[in-house]
Amino acid sequence: MPVVRYFASARAAAGVSEEVVSAATLDELRATLAATHGERLAAVLRVASFLVDGQAWRDPQAPLPRRLYAALLAGDRAGGDRRG
Repeated sequence: MPVVRYFASARAAAGVSEEVVSAATLDELRATLAATHGERLAAVLRVASFLVDGQAWRDPQAPLPRRLYAALLAGDRAGGDRRG
């Protein structure tokens, strides 16, 4: 299962620095995180970038690796790419 590490405002919105989340795709991961943590994190997710095992992950439907570390970088730390 994915281990999600939160940084910057994503960490503040989630209220945790790291958690294990069950999700098969990036879309599913976003939906699960928003449902778990509410609107404050959902707003961050709309401008956040995800790194999966150190690589930018942009395809919302691509299967996530079975064992991975996903870093959630909020817009204030995500560099120029704000597409999510």
